[in-house]
Amino acid sequence: MNIEQLYTGCLSQGAYYIESDGEAAIIDPLRETQPYTERAKRDKAEIKYIFETHFHADFVSGHLSLSEKTGAPIIYGPNADPSFDAVIATDGQEFKVGKATIVALHTPGHTMESTTYLLRDENGKDHAIFSGDTLFLGDVGRPDLAQKAASMTQEELAGILFDSLREKIMPLADDVTVYPAHGAGSACGKNMMKETVDTLGNQKKINYALRNDMTREEFIQEVTDGLLPPPSYFPLNVKMNKEGYDNIDEVVSRGTKALSPREFENLANTTAAVVLDVRHQKDFIKSHIPNSIFIGLDGGFAPWVGDLIADVKQPILLIVDEGREEEAVTRLSRVGFDNTLGYLKGGIQAWQQAGKGVDSMQSVSAETLKEKLNNQVPVFDVRKDSEFETAHILAAKHTSLSRINDHLEDYPSKEPFYVHCAGGYRSVIAASILKSRGIHNAIDVAGGFKAIKEAGIEITK
Repeated sequence: MNIEQLYTGCLSQGAYYIESDGEAAIIDPLRETQPYTERAKRDKAEIKYIFETHFHADFVSGHLSLSEKTGAPIIYGPNADPSFDAVIATDGQEFKVGKATIVALHTPGHTMESTTYLLRDENGKDHAIFSGDTLFLGDVGRPDLAQKAASMTQEELAGILFDSLREKIMPLADDVTVYPAHGAGSACGKNMMKETVDTLGNQKKINYALRNDMTREEFIQEVTDGLLPPPSYFPLNVKMNKEGYDNIDEVVSRGTKALSPREFENLANTTAAVVLDVRHQKDFIKSHIPNSIFIGLDGGFAPWVGDLIADVKQPILLIVDEGREEEAVTRLSRVGFDNTLGYLKGGIQAWQQAGKGVDSMQSVSAETLKEKLNNQVPVFDVRKDSEFETAHILAAKHTSLSRINDHLEDYPSKEPFYVHCAGGYRSVIAASILKSRGIHNAIDVAGGFKAIKEAGIEITK
């Protein structure tokens, strides 16, 4: 029996490949199918089943495309109601994969169809659970995302989650391995660990939600406390996962169309497309197309696109480093953005050679910021609330990047101001959004809060 976790850092997401005696199962696959079909090919195995732990909100699963390519049925747990053909398992139903057995354990609470898959080896011993968003390492799935679909409050869903954990998961042996759907960085939970695999026994010791002496009321209070609003693209991803989507090969083919500067400009003008620059922030600062938005591939790319652009049907035109066009389109599709119209062939250099205008952005070192602080120039911190509360520049104003579109009026429209994040990625995203809205006087602080502390600027603690 072979188990492999295919972890994608950008989404903090774990998909799983299980193989036994020439048969394979895939759990919670990403949109692209190649990693799974190639992995099975290496083992000379047939993909027999595609298991989904629930209707995901933070990414578009590859279940449909993978099923089309392999003929493997898609398995959901009880209460699932997809618009396509799927096997809706009953609680406790068993599926044979070679000599191994996968058992569907219905564990509602995060969503009402949420299901944990228990893997038993050829001797019938419980070996591992694939817990989806029911149980994370250090946390459990947030119970507020499925309120509307379930016609319940988050408190009612949290109570159901409490029962699921204690009736289905906690009675399992301590040596059972836990394979969750997400790790630290995902918006599907609050306190996830950076590790992506653990034993159930260790989680019983350290996970606050699995305390033996915890009452139902205490669980509900702790699980629902401090939940931030979910990213706006989440419901759209759920809809795509339930109702279907375009084939990934078609999406990539459309999105990787090379466009001349003239074609690129005409499309931008006629389609109201967002011009999305996904190069490194240093390149964007130096030179970019006016009104374009920066969200770099080398940061938390896909979740930030989903959070800040929001509408998955929004047409997108790409500025991307040569050779990374397919990567950019694929990663956009993972969060449901299938309407990429193409990319600028030759990049910014071709744009300038065609005689078209470019813009740039001011950026200063933390040392320069330290010299200028006495001039009463405003400083805006765009890190998360928790980061700001831990420590920040004394006079800094705070507007989390995820909420910047709701607070544009907070930024000076004429006077210069500084903007920083933790390391210099999110601040350039913020400044690019402000510039696209006509606020051109933002000055990026290179290196972010890390550089600010190293420069000796006074901060609160």
